[in-house]
Amino acid sequence: MIQITRTISLDENEIHCDFIRASGPGGQNVNKVASAVQLRFDVRNSPSLPGDVRERLNRITGKRSIGGGVLIIVARRFRTQERNRQDAINRLVELIRKAVEKPKPRRQTKPTLASKKRRLDFKHHRGGTKRLRQSSRHTED
Repeated sequence: MIQITRTISLDENEIHCDFIRASGPGGQNVNKVASAVQLRFDVRNSPSLPGDVRERLNRITGKRSIGGGVLIIVARRFRTQERNRQDAINRLVELIRKAVEKPKPRRQTKPTLASKKRRLDFKHHRGGTKRLRQSSRHTED
């Protein structure tokens, strides 16, 4: 069990890890050893996540999730499989913790009288500057 919050925990069977070859520098070791991890987590069908958290997680992940609501995290920062696997799980936990936080609802406000006056004063000043830049023949018409 992977503990996310006090109330939410993931079963390790819900997470599927595939080991792939990492790209980039590293010489012969990179070509021989599959040390990068591709973690797959089915957000849409996970029984561990409440519905609202599931929706927010889908919204947060964006491009990292594929068609059926499957989240893919690729970890290739470290040289060993185990550290990359732990890194991928930690990143998944952080994403879920972010999704658990409910967004604060936006309250509409009206602009204050002083801010309206400042805006109009700035527009008047800017118009005056542009008027001074015009050539004299445009002002005579």
